[in-house]
Amino acid sequence: MKPDEIRKIEAYLRMKFELSSIQVRARPRKDDSAEVYIGEEFIGVIFRDDEDEDLSWNFQMAILEIDLDEV
Repeated sequence: MKPDEIRKIEAYLRMKFELSSIQVRARPRKDDSAEVYIGEEFIGVIFRDDEDEDLSWNFQMAILEIDLDEV
């Protein structure tokens, strides 16, 4: 993903989730996706989808059972 896309998506996620510590980082050796972090904790991946006429981004986040023990 391009740096300007990453900045816009990061700003959108920060606004949408009301969380300024969200970071979107480029992935090494991948140009179709970026990694999402809260602080230094990896939480998911955003994939760029431009196969059809409408450009979109898909956020994928896995929640492990062990993560639920914290709540």
